[in-house]
Amino acid sequence: MATCLKAKSIDQLGTVDGIYALCPMIFNANKSKSAEFPAQVENDGYFINYPTIKLCASLYDPDNAEADNPLCWPIAANKVDLAGLPPHMISVNEMDLFRDEGLTYYRNLLAAGVKASSRTVNGTCHSADVILPNAAPDIFAATLWDIYGFTRSLSTTK
Repeated sequence: MATCLKAKSIDQLGTVDGIYALCPMIFNANKSKSAEFPAQVENDGYFINYPTIKLCASLYDPDNAEADNPLCWPIAANKVDLAGLPPHMISVNEMDLFRDEGLTYYRNLLAAGVKASSRTVNGTCHSADVILPNAAPDIFAATLWDIYGFTRSLSTTK
């Protein structure tokens, strides 16, 4: 997502056909939990927990110098940043701390006029649909088919 925003900022957006975001972590967890994202509370501890993502965020942006930079934390992108981006598919998991930030980004894309779709994989924790293929082969297959369908749809939009 950040790469797509960067491509736009350097007039290279034509090199990006589309974005399929699977369980995106795009909120700056160096900040405290956000009421805008209730999944950060209700899903804390299902496979991952907030202290772990806060640690990851601090490793990614140690001094929190990029706290509001959409090239670091895409959730900070505004309508101007998002306008004109290529099609997006945002796939989230119901029991994931990142669920609401992904869905918020999806809504922000729509508000900016970007062609976007979303899906929520119900009953699954962070990335379970792709990291647990033997536990849930039907969910794994559905996700692969969704990725395939999205990439095929890009060839028809050119």
